[in-house]
Amino acid sequence: MISNLAFVHPEAKLGKDVKIDPFAYIDRNVEIGDGTWVGPNATVLYGARIGKNCKIFPSAVVSGIPQDLKFVGEESTAEIGDNTTVREGVTVNRGTAAVGKTVVGNNCLLMAYAHVGHDCAIGDYCIIGNGCGLAGEVKVHDWAILSGGTLVHQFARIGAHVMIGGGSRVRIDVPPYVKADREPLAYMGLNSVGLTRRGFEKETIDEIHNIYRVLFQSGLNNSMALQKVEEDFKPSKEKDYIVDFIKNSERGIIRAR
Repeated sequence: MISNLAFVHPEAKLGKDVKIDPFAYIDRNVEIGDGTWVGPNATVLYGARIGKNCKIFPSAVVSGIPQDLKFVGEESTAEIGDNTTVREGVTVNRGTAAVGKTVVGNNCLLMAYAHVGHDCAIGDYCIIGNGCGLAGEVKVHDWAILSGGTLVHQFARIGAHVMIGGGSRVRIDVPPYVKADREPLAYMGLNSVGLTRRGFEKETIDEIHNIYRVLFQSGLNNSMALQKVEEDFKPSKEKDYIVDFIKNSERGIIRAR
């Protein structure tokens, strides 16, 4: 159902059972999947790709042009996966020539007034809290939770299953499975509650915890600690992910408090 008080560009592509409320604005070169709701006064601009069964709340702006002075009007997109909720006042900017697209995954929740900058990549099942700000080209892996007011520096990476405390400033990378808080941001232990809720076995959680004891509490520098982890722990998906994440960090990782 499309309200006759909404504007929908004739070139926009809408799926089945899409609902557009009064005073919403849908631009050209927009695609919206089946069953999605676009609330009153929401704005969906050029280059938006919105999946199925999403909810776009009032005053949200999806696919605004990047807040990047290098942007010169190149073709790019802002892509939102299925079953994702975009609450009031959220802004999701589209990409630049650097990457070409901004991506928010499936089953995410972007809480009120959060900002997702150009060329960000947010995985599935992520929660971005009220008033969070993600600068350009930030990467947030699956199941991460950024509590309200978190600010993330451009190019920073946040690993899967991370929990970041409210009001944090993320200047460097946060490795997977951990809790992070304080100023400057520091390792605060394993996100064991989150891992348990998501079905991780106790033995796996214990192994991850032991890996981080070596990385953060052994007194070794990063390269020596990584070498010890690779030598002392059996191969596993979790171990390999932690090691690869840290080895591929260009900004460095947070340290223990």
